[in-house]
Amino acid sequence: MQELIFMKNYKNNEVLRNSFFELAVNTFEINFEDWYQQGYWGEGYIPYSYVDGDQVIANVSINILELIIHGEKKKAIQIGTVMTHPDYRGKGLSTRLMNKVLEEYENKYDYMYLFANESVLDFYPKFGFKPVEEHLFSMNYTAKKSLKPAKLRKLDITNADDLHLIQKFASERLPVSRHFATAQTQGILLFYCLNVFSNDIYHLEDESAIVIYQKEENRIELFDVVSLNDINMKYILDKIADEDTETITFHFTPDATEHLVLKSTLTNDGLFVRTPGDHLYPVQVKHPITSIA
Repeated sequence: MQELIFMKNYKNNEVLRNSFFELAVNTFEINFEDWYQQGYWGEGYIPYSYVDGDQVIANVSINILELIIHGEKKKAIQIGTVMTHPDYRGKGLSTRLMNKVLEEYENKYDYMYLFANESVLDFYPKFGFKPVEEHLFSMNYTAKKSLKPAKLRKLDITNADDLHLIQKFASERLPVSRHFATAQTQGILLFYCLNVFSNDIYHLEDESAIVIYQKEENRIELFDVVSLNDINMKYILDKIADEDTETITFHFTPDATEHLVLKSTLTNDGLFVRTPGDHLYPVQVKHPITSIA
């Protein structure tokens, strides 16, 4: 083994980029290639890695974004793609990379956070991260028979025009909620559109909105509403629901209104938060699923 070299932000280095992609596939079965080729790897996604020769063998990535909390923008950094090649584990490389990130961004953010899997729940508290519970929101739904059919068109990510439309909405969207949402996360959203929800994306033309959802029997799982206008959530629900719909679950934090009678249940997706000073992460919120790195 040669001496390990620290590298960051090397997306234009083809050899290292491809090695990074290979490590991601082997570790998480995540394929970044199409996302990169489409131009969706923006300046806000930065890998911090150790390299052995031409091989990326350990990585901690950051996503620079904003949290919208009660209508105010907060600077945030989301940690993701934490991985080490099996031959190099147990050498403290992730710890060294985490310390490099913390040192570089000290006093430059309001919130730093990540979503951890169960195998590393004891790792992040060592760096000042604290576990935070989330709430998953849902509501009972009764269909209105008087509504006209929606102009709802399923989008095809293999169609260049549809993909361009999704990209436009992702880059120009308004936050899905004033109470709690994210911003500057179009790169993460587009990754989800390409790799996770490619068969669940619909254009609601009347509302200048793209709705990402799945309907199973009498339930709708609503993952995101990507809108260019202020969101009338009740109107959108009436457009995507049908007479069989009984329950709608929101995988983000919807703004409560008189038309939405919401109930919440505790959920634990492994959220850990680090805050400097007096900043407090809001309670009873759900981080949008389409901006989890």
